[in-house]
Amino acid sequence: MNLHTEVLIIGGGLAGLSSAIHLCNSGKQVVLLEQNSYPQHKVCGEYISNEVLPYLNYLKVDTAVLLPCQISRLQVSSISGNYFEHHLPLGGFGISRHRLDEHLYRKALDAGCVIIQERVKAVHFSNNVFEVQTSDKSYHAKIVLGAFGKRAQLDHSLQRSFIKSKSPWLAIKAHYKGEHASDLVALHNFVGGYCGVSKIENDIINICYLAKYDSFKKFKNIDEYQKHVLYQNPRLKKVFQTSECIFETPLTISQISFEQKEQVKDHILMIGDTAGLIHPLCGNGMSMAIHAAGICSSLVLDYLNGKIDSRAALENRYSQQWNAEFRLRIQVGRILSRILLKPQAAEIVMNVLTKFPVLFKPMIKFTHGRPLLIR
Repeated sequence: MNLHTEVLIIGGGLAGLSSAIHLCNSGKQVVLLEQNSYPQHKVCGEYISNEVLPYLNYLKVDTAVLLPCQISRLQVSSISGNYFEHHLPLGGFGISRHRLDEHLYRKALDAGCVIIQERVKAVHFSNNVFEVQTSDKSYHAKIVLGAFGKRAQLDHSLQRSFIKSKSPWLAIKAHYKGEHASDLVALHNFVGGYCGVSKIENDIINICYLAKYDSFKKFKNIDEYQKHVLYQNPRLKKVFQTSECIFETPLTISQISFEQKEQVKDHILMIGDTAGLIHPLCGNGMSMAIHAAGICSSLVLDYLNGKIDSRAALENRYSQQWNAEFRLRIQVGRILSRILLKPQAAEIVMNVLTKFPVLFKPMIKFTHGRPLLIR
């Protein structure tokens, strides 16, 4: 079976679905290949900066119907429990990937996107056309967008540079019932990692943490690791002891890479985590995925409509715009991660921010973007 389309998107997460809605709303043929069914829980901080609200409104995606939790404050604590708290300039909202992805999936279908549950095995480019192969089908497209997440088998077949190195990071996430301020997103440090805590819809608490695998593997299970390592931070200990997990087992994902990635590989335009991943401590990964979809989709439309005259120009402009918007954020995220993972340095940062809260604003400025407007 051969299927021809203008745009084929590999991966149906936030970036892939947002791009599908954007392009279909503009009258383009779009096929999206996603290996999983909807809805799915995913390892994610589940906090979205309001910087993408104008873009979601442009897509006619009303997140208010999902009853998200509105968040306006950030708290950061060191291992000792010393903490800093501040108002978030733009603010944001908490919503589960289980609910948001399903909502975007329905919106994409309504917009006319063809969504097929299949795993992509290979992508080839020849004579200005892509051939995308699954287990038993072959799809052809003018444009292919890569939105297949943080790390995938397709990264190996494409021989992407970052995939050659092992990553030391492991992420764990679960939903809980308990007491936590609805308007607060908290980031608690512990030895070898940090943990995000915030409310989502239905008064549920999302707890998601990033840890070094070497420290984690010393313990029998997740519960033992949490009690021996995370509980060293008294604020984090209180969160767990006053909350009840509502997942049968927490979700985990390993080999999370924060290394530099190509935004264009073999003419595939990468979006979302596939193009680059900011450290979760910046609390802005979901917004960046949606933001990148807006940048890429707008340029793809210009190319398909003849406003960009060559594929090379499209690829160059996308790489330039992606780097202008996100590269500094990712670099700052790496620096903050290195600082906060050192207990003494983290204590100094907490003390400085407590005495000089005005320094918090540039930290937010360098890890968050301006509201995304599509013209």
